[in-house]
Amino acid sequence: MATTVHQIRPVAHLPLILGVVRKLDIATIIDGLIPPNPANVLSCGRGVEALILAVLDGHHALYKVGTRLDERGILPLLQDGIGKAALNDYRLGQILEALFAANVNRVFGALALKALEVYAIPTPWLHQDTTTITLYGAYEEETHPGAQGTPEATGPVPPRPAYGYNKDGHPDLKQVLLSLGVSNDGGIPLRVGIRDGNTNDSTETPVAFEECLALGLDGVLGIVADSKAYSQRTLGLCLEKHIGLVTLVPRTCAVRQELEAWGQQQGALPLLLEKPGRTRQEPPRRWHGQSVMRHVEVEDSAGQVAVEAIVPLNSEAGRGIGVRTQPLLFLDDLMPSLFGRPLLSC
Repeated sequence: MATTVHQIRPVAHLPLILGVVRKLDIATIIDGLIPPNPANVLSCGRGVEALILAVLDGHHALYKVGTRLDERGILPLLQDGIGKAALNDYRLGQILEALFAANVNRVFGALALKALEVYAIPTPWLHQDTTTITLYGAYEEETHPGAQGTPEATGPVPPRPAYGYNKDGHPDLKQVLLSLGVSNDGGIPLRVGIRDGNTNDSTETPVAFEECLALGLDGVLGIVADSKAYSQRTLGLCLEKHIGLVTLVPRTCAVRQELEAWGQQQGALPLLLEKPGRTRQEPPRRWHGQSVMRHVEVEDSAGQVAVEAIVPLNSEAGRGIGVRTQPLLFLDDLMPSLFGRPLLSC
């Protein structure tokens, strides 16, 4: 039997990506948060699907999305009867604005929870960190809504590009701060925050912890973060929520100095981790140590509560690199002004 081929399109990997997107019900979830307008041919959910396909195909410009997906022959799979004209940059821009107005973190969290459900990914430990997104070009200084002499914001406030500590090594350029929380297993993004460029990590980390816990994930044992998590607010939050914290303790803390001195007095400690040097000339980097367990008595108005603090310094205690060799949560030594007195008083 003869077969006639009318068209051949280089669909590449896009049908596979679309299959994953549909498995996660991304369009359904987004359209549930942002109800479609009957006047629009393209709903927000379908528009996000198109943007995901375009970005993962290497083309980010909004005005090229429709043309590129049409060349790939993916439009019939995206939505019946849709043409490339419906994927114009004006409509896609409206969709991005609608996502921001609906609270990006709320939308992101809903999609993350769906991914965890579909792929049955456990989340015993969450990892939190920040980085900077460097911006090129001129950005005028804007007064933050709610500041003196300015009206209060009526909706979500976009991050302000500003000078700050630049982690890309470009202090001469403005930036925004990206805060991201991911799962320990697979590094699945769970929450995202975009902050003003001059936001300090010390103020962002406690907020990020609260947003991670607000997701309501089952079986969370603790959070892993860098040294900015070492503060009264984050330690108090972890104690209140009964979760662990793995972080770097500053060198100025007496408890770290004591443990380092103890380690130097020991004989050959087990090798925990070995990594190559950062350069060809640098020798391999090695971490030695062992797990340390300590009970700390914390008094409150009802009596005494025993808190068990564990320093995970071996391969069975976790998969974090580097932080296993650091002491943490020795509450009476770290912050006597906070934990050396009753937590609740009248």
